Amino acid sequence: MSQSMPQSMAQSFISNFLGQAPVWYKQTILAFLVLNPLLLLTAGPFITGWVLILEFIFTLALALKCYPLQPGGLLAIEAIVIGMASPDVVYQEAVSNFQVILLLVFMVAGIFFMKDLLLFVFSKILLNVRSKIALSLLFSVVSAFLSAFLDALTVTAVLISVGTGFYAVYHKVASGGGKAHQAEHDHSDDSEVVDYHREDLDQFRSFLRNLVMHGAVGTALGGVCTLVGEPQNLLIAEKAGWNFIEFFLVMAPVTMPVLAIGLLTCVALEYFKVFSYGTQLPKNVRDVLEAHSAEQDANRSNRDRAALIIQALTAVFLVVALATHIAAVGLVGLAVIVLLTAFNGIIDEHQIGEAFEEALPFTALLVVFFAIVGVIHEQHLFNPIINAVLAMDASVRPVMFFIANGLLSMISDNVFVATVYINELSNALSSGAIDRAEFDKLAVAINTGTNIPSVATPNGQAAFLFLLTSALAPLIRLSYGKMVIMALPYTITMSIAGITAVKYML
Repeated sequence: MSQSMPQSMAQSFISNFLGQAPVWYKQTILAFLVLNPLLLLTAGPFITGWVLILEFIFTLALALKCYPLQPGGLLAIEAIVIGMASPDVVYQEAVSNFQVILLLVFMVAGIFFMKDLLLFVFSKILLNVRSKIALSLLFSVVSAFLSAFLDALTVTAVLISVGTGFYAVYHKVASGGGKAHQAEHDHSDDSEVVDYHREDLDQFRSFLRNLVMHGAVGTALGGVCTLVGEPQNLLIAEKAGWNFIEFFLVMAPVTMPVLAIGLLTCVALEYFKVFSYGTQLPKNVRDVLEAHSAEQDANRSNRDRAALIIQALTAVFLVVALATHIAAVGLVGLAVIVLLTAFNGIIDEHQIGEAFEEALPFTALLVVFFAIVGVIHEQHLFNPIINAVLAMDASVRPVMFFIANGLLSMISDNVFVATVYINELSNALSSGAIDRAEFDKLAVAINTGTNIPSVATPNGQAAFLFLLTSALAPLIRLSYGKMVIMALPYTITMSIAGITAVKYML
């Protein structure tokens, strides 16, 4: 018995390590942690640093197995312990990117209190536009516009909420549950779905897959355009000294053609009904959803309407504040929190706390990024690559930066990739290796390269990963492979448009 207890305790420690992650994944992370100090002693810091980068990319590429904060954080802590970087370096990286941290903490939380308005808008679009092509285009356009001013994660959260809400409404009716507003219903259980509703339910799933994928790509199309669209945009703008308007204008020669091609791709996919697109909303489903929407409108109280008006006015303030750059983006987000909670009567601490749940894990992960970036700086790991690209003819450098960033962003997180490259580019400018005009072109290539091709997989875009791991994905049968296939035509057309624009328009 004395032997079994220690054995049981050891098994408990092993079981607790990285929780529900696969055993092979846990063993791989442990192997990384054992390997790194040995490599440092035998191969030196340069080789060890590159191995660390690949290990960190591994955690990002397998984010569906385990959120990267824990394994990536362990690698970052070990790197500091064995002297690859210092805590002060990590702190300085975080301080220099404080605006991004403010953006993630306050802006995402601020938009959380605007979800009712956003849900209302998307719901009206879904029910009032009969043409599937026009509806798909509207979802993409609205998602792009919102993502240009808000956060792509939050816009994706709205898409998820809309999709889940409408799916739940019809699923209850399809299960013989009567009116959609009655008692609670488990919309993940198909066991009670009436036979003659099954075909409509499957078609409805495909219809929703179409819309959320168009919307998700739309967040990438809009997110690349402005300094608040994606976290790495703010990093790039800060290094380049661009405000909101300047960032938009300097990116426009690339982002506007890509936006046009992305929207044309949306239309073509629906028109030709390829890559699983083109599914229509079944008439029976539309009838149920319209009845539910009418009931919701009839039951909306004056207080609910007042809340929507406040949210709309705050949205106008948000757009104007960001466009005129009256304050740091994160501080604008904090102002949004204050306005929406004060005028809509949200004064309970726990209600306010819910708004921060979405952004804080990613904020913590971003600081772990900075630790890895600190290793890259301290060990000068990217100098050979940067020097090789900078040694090329000036006419091909922007395209090479776009391609290099794009390929890495397809399998890794684009924030990490952009952070590394813009820092190295800034160092090249400071050392006189490039002039300011060249810096601006390459900064555009980095931003567009990390944002556009990254739609290829859920690993590259945080918004895509958020969608894949949401409650909606299993309901509408949206798997990892399905997302990759449905994103493939967008990846091809948008990447070609981006490379062409970078080559000929910059």
